[in-house]
This record gives sequence, structure tokens and C-alpha cells, in this order.
Amino acid sequence: MADEQEIFIRKAGRTGRITLNRPKALNALTYEMALAIDEALDRWQAEGSVDLIVIDAEGDKAFCAGGDLTELYRRGKNGDFAYGRQFWSDEYRLNAKIANSHVPYISVMDGITMGGGVGISAHGSHRIVTERSMIAMPECGIGLVPDVGGSLLLARAPGHLGEFLAMTGWRMNGADSIFAGFADLYCDASDVPALIGELEGGADIAILADRASDAPDAPLEAQRETIDGHFHHETALECLQSLEADSSEFAQKAAAMARKACPLSVACAFAMIRKARDFSTVEEALAHEYRFTYRSQSDGQFIEGVRALIIEKDRDPKWRPDRLEEIDPTQVEQMLAALGDDEWTAMGGEDR
Repeated sequence: MADEQEIFIRKAGRTGRITLNRPKALNALTYEMALAIDEALDRWQAEGSVDLIVIDAEGDKAFCAGGDLTELYRRGKNGDFAYGRQFWSDEYRLNAKIANSHVPYISVMDGITMGGGVGISAHGSHRIVTERSMIAMPECGIGLVPDVGGSLLLARAPGHLGEFLAMTGWRMNGADSIFAGFADLYCDASDVPALIGELEGGADIAILADRASDAPDAPLEAQRETIDGHFHHETALECLQSLEADSSEFAQKAAAMARKACPLSVACAFAMIRKARDFSTVEEALAHEYRFTYRSQSDGQFIEGVRALIIEKDRDPKWRPDRLEEIDPTQVEQMLAALGDDEWTAMGGEDR
């Protein structure tokens, strides 16, 4: 179980409270922290002891910058792929549990919220952002794909915004995240502690709408026509080439971001979002994502991506191949092929 200093789980009246407490690590989510949250949700539901759940984090820089990948890297580099597969399986079970919670789940996405942080916040029933929020799914940059149910969130974003966000890892501000469907309510960061205090004191959840502010204009909404114009094509490569042919500052920045990412991940993420538009549940998306993450260390380039971006920080990953033009469609099919007896289910990894 997680070190109690890494995460504070308690009840305040009939409010279940979860606070991530690794501010120096941008509240990166460890495996133990994910298991602790999962256990708390199960316990509160069994007891019937809470009427709502609020999750937030210590510090003013980040809600949760993603999963803590250090141990995943160490194990995978040494050929232990089972650890990562179990981690992702259990993490996805938590994501599904949040999405299907019968108790209102209020997430305060104040500051950096990426990857695994999105998984424990953006599936909630009430999702709060602030002027400090920065939301992204940048997994393609480390040889992974948008997961934790993020492929479904991206697929449901307006137009072809999902493909754009996945391929580039573009960072959304609070207003953008509301526009994209990752959040619901905008509040001033300085008002959040008092709002949580009211909820802990038994205030009706309806106060959230009363306390929310009008979000500023979303920069991505102003780029909607440009994004749809470039990302409606049939393949990731066609979308990227369309971007590169556009001399605007926005298009060139987006194209450069996509080029830096792992080509195999970019191609697979594109295919996953297109497929996720056929899904009606988060479980379907998680099972599809798990096919990639299951293979990401043994057959993909996750270990190299983490080495270059997180461990050694040389920011020079050696992708194989190193250009989207060299990706064969069969490589995408292989990474996303069914896993047989190893397919992910919401029952969780311990039943495997």
C-alpha cells in the first residue's frame, strides 16, 4: 500500500477525500497510490459512508503529471514485462471504477494534469479546472499511446480535435479542456479551498455550478476549422503531411510536435481514436488501449522513450523506425491485435 505521506485518504463528514501528496514529483501517480485510491472507493461504496468524493492535490504546480514510470522502466529494461502489464491492468480498473461511480466524483484539475492524472480525474462526474490548469495526453512522446480511457475522451472531443491532441500531445489550458470535453467547470484557483470546505461541510453538490466562473475563450476553439481541415484524412501520415504543407505558425508548431513523437505510437494512437468512436463504454476503450500497453515494452518503444525523456533526459530517443513514412500498416495491426486470454477486463489483473 502507498506511503501515507504520498496520499491522504480520509472522510470529512460524508465526503470522501483523496489528496495526492507528492508535489516535488508533480504528484506523479505510483502503483501503490493507484491501489490505495481503488481500495478507498471500494471501501466507501461497501460502507455506504460517503455521498460524494473529492480528489485534489498538494502544491500549486500540478494535480498529477502522470504515472510514476521509474519502476516500470527499471523492470522493463531488465526484461520483467509482467510488472508493467499488471500495473496497467489495475490502473485501468481504477479508471473504469471512477467512470462508473454511483457516488459523485469531483476532481480538481488544478495545475499540470497529464496521462495517468487524466485517468483519475477526467472520468469523474464533476471536473474542475482553473487558470493554472494544463491538460495533455502526451504519451506518444514516450513511445506509449493515450490510455487510461483517454482514447475515448479524445474520440468524443469535437470534430477531429482528438486526433490532433493525441498526435501532438498539445497542452490545453482550462478553457480548452472544457471545450474538448475533459472538464466541466472553471473556477479561480484561489476559490477552490473554500469550495471544498463547503462540500466537506455538507453543502449540496449544486453549489458547484453556483461557484463556477465563466471560462475565458478557448484558444483551440478558434483553431477548430484548421484542425478539422488537417485531421480529417484517412491516415496519420496524411494528416501530418497536410499540417506540414500549412505555413501558419499554429500548423508548423503542431507538425513539429508530432514529428518528435514516436512514429509507431502516433500511427497507433490515430487508429485507436478512430476505432474508439464506435465504442459506447470506457471499458471497450481500456481493453483496446491495453493491447498496446501490454506490448509496449516487449514489442514497442516505451523503454527507449522513457530513457530519453525521463531517465537520462537527453531528449534524443532512437525511434525504430524514426519517421511516420516508414510505418507499415501491419505494424499498427500487430500492436493492436487481440490478446486472447490476456485481454483486459474490468475484473482486474488479479484474476488473470
